[in-house]
Amino acid sequence: MFRRKLAALEYHNPTGFDCKDETEFRNFIVWLEDQKIRHYKIEDRGNLRNIPSSDWPKYLEDYLQDLKCPFSSKERPEIVDWLLGLAVRFEYGDNVEKYRNCKPKKEEANDAQKPADPLINLDSNDPDFKAGVLALANLLKIQRHDDYLVLLKAIRILIQERLNPDAIAKASQSKEGLPVALDMHILGFDTGDATLNEAARILRLLHIEELRELQTKINEAIVAVQAIIADPKTDHRLGKVGR
Repeated sequence: MFRRKLAALEYHNPTGFDCKDETEFRNFIVWLEDQKIRHYKIEDRGNLRNIPSSDWPKYLEDYLQDLKCPFSSKERPEIVDWLLGLAVRFEYGDNVEKYRNCKPKKEEANDAQKPADPLINLDSNDPDFKAGVLALANLLKIQRHDDYLVLLKAIRILIQERLNPDAIAKASQSKEGLPVALDMHILGFDTGDATLNEAARILRLLHIEELRELQTKINEAIVAVQAIIADPKTDHRLGKVGR
């Protein structure tokens, strides 16, 4: 975690930092104050920047008190960790938009390793897998296939296209119509069976309804084409022609 904080703050030596090294420790404190924490005004950082001074430990103690750090200057690991946490908070506060959508490196690696097809890692020879796919196929009335992965893909397509919320809502809408007196419609032939005659009348009426819908679509297509290719010289709705 200590090294991650250093790396997040873009410290030049996140893996080799040693707080026991007096010169490196002092330079690190000054770097944090100058680049990240910025508690003092620039003109007030002179004492802290005076790294070779024998009074530097006193300057550090004053600095920690001004920051209200709970640790003394002798507790170096704790000081470094506390100051890093403070610097990370300031860094995030100054660059909220930059870090808002960042993902941890582990998640990014996992996203990159995810296969394009989620079915690729399935064991299609597993008996439980086959039994489950067959049960779904029978439930959804999908024709069987020798390749269980192909069958599973067919199941997925059907669910995505026909069992999504929009499709279910549309299918649930009841279509109200007027009652039809089948006896009033002449069939034109006789099957010799009253039940079959009634079924034939129903099929004929359904066929006529489909033909009407088809004719409506044809008319709409003709109107759409005419709107594109209409000649303003012959179509007064398009306005006057000429100078």
